[in-house]
Amino acid sequence: MQVVGYHSRVEDHAALLLADEGAVTVERLDPGTELTYALGQRHCAGAVDGERHYACDGADAPYCPEHTSRWPCARCTGDCNKPIEACDEEHVVYLAVFAPDTVKVGVTRSWRLETRLREQGADRAAHLRTVADGRIARQIEADVATDLGDRVRVPTKIAGLHESVDEQFWSTLLDEYETLATYDFDYGLALTERPMAETLATGTVRGTKGRVAVLDNNGSTYAVDLRALVGYEVTDGGTDRDLQSSLGAFG
Repeated sequence: MQVVGYHSRVEDHAALLLADEGAVTVERLDPGTELTYALGQRHCAGAVDGERHYACDGADAPYCPEHTSRWPCARCTGDCNKPIEACDEEHVVYLAVFAPDTVKVGVTRSWRLETRLREQGADRAAHLRTVADGRIARQIEADVATDLGDRVRVPTKIAGLHESVDEQFWSTLLDEYETLATYDFDYGLALTERPMAETLATGTVRGTKGRVAVLDNNGSTYAVDLRALVGYEVTDGGTDRDLQSSLGAFG
């Protein structure tokens, strides 16, 4: 069995996608779910088409060059000919804030705004502009990004999982930009200390935030980047690795 993908929590649930002999099953990551998977070798996760998995033995993980998708908008700054159909849809420009005081600018189609923010695990957000198409949105994004940046790495998000947004930072940020709406998200993690970053699939799911799952294991709490699990062969039985324990585990 292999981890071949994941779903970030949006409105319903987060999940791991597991493949076994071509069939894909969904392992929901609802709070309270017990995961008991031991990680084996990691290699290319191949391709998933609906409920069917097409395996690949390539050594590169999570995907080999053949199975790596290249989204044309990933680094677009609006200097393009709108290469995909979705570019002609109405777009929004937004700010996403991650506790305690990290911010990025982003764009998405207007109907996906809240979904996109939850996919990223944003704590707060501000809707700045609504524009006619993706090219205009990318041009605005590129301009704002010179001051704020347009990317936040997962380790930075994990570092603030146990914190709240700095209210003074948030207030000052809103004073600097005209906003159409603001958003405040709660992922129900109830953390009192920073979880340790680990790659494992054993423990009790406390919750998920974007593509990060928080697991309780043997008195300690771990933050797992779900993308880091993609490509691993897994077996039932739980991890047999020695894991770093948090100070709280000895209280």
